[in-house]
Amino acid sequence: MNGKYLTKHGQGHMLWRDPFKNMDDLLSGFFVQPVELDQALQQSIKIDVHEKPNQYVINAEIPGVSKENIDVSIEGSVISISAETKHSEKKKDENNKLLHRERFYGKMQRVLQLPHDIDEEKADARYENGVLVLTLPKRAPDVQKKLAVK
Repeated sequence: MNGKYLTKHGQGHMLWRDPFKNMDDLLSGFFVQPVELDQALQQSIKIDVHEKPNQYVINAEIPGVSKENIDVSIEGSVISISAETKHSEKKKDENNKLLHRERFYGKMQRVLQLPHDIDEEKADARYENGVLVLTLPKRAPDVQKKLAVK
């Protein structure tokens, strides 16, 4: 090993000297924002889907969004949830510098397909404390009609 990384310390003990020890001090504050491998996961809508005999209940976490900026659409068995968080523009202040931002601003969407079609007329959506709760009744199966042959 190179002698500049090993230091003799008392009674023959050799200690490892870390050549990068001061790099943390040098780079302190330089890389403030954490590295995320999957940006899509950070801005996705996280959901729980429960099935009951006659309906589905979906709990979707959408914190920091006003209910006016949430859209839900139903087409058969496909549910689409979209939301937008807007960045509030504040006056720049040289005494108040942003060092780190993790909150997401922009559009996010989640689309899922359920096993049964939904009765859109009876569906309900409520938003409280950052959680959107969708109550989605299953559509009654179409009754097969027999035609009389004349």
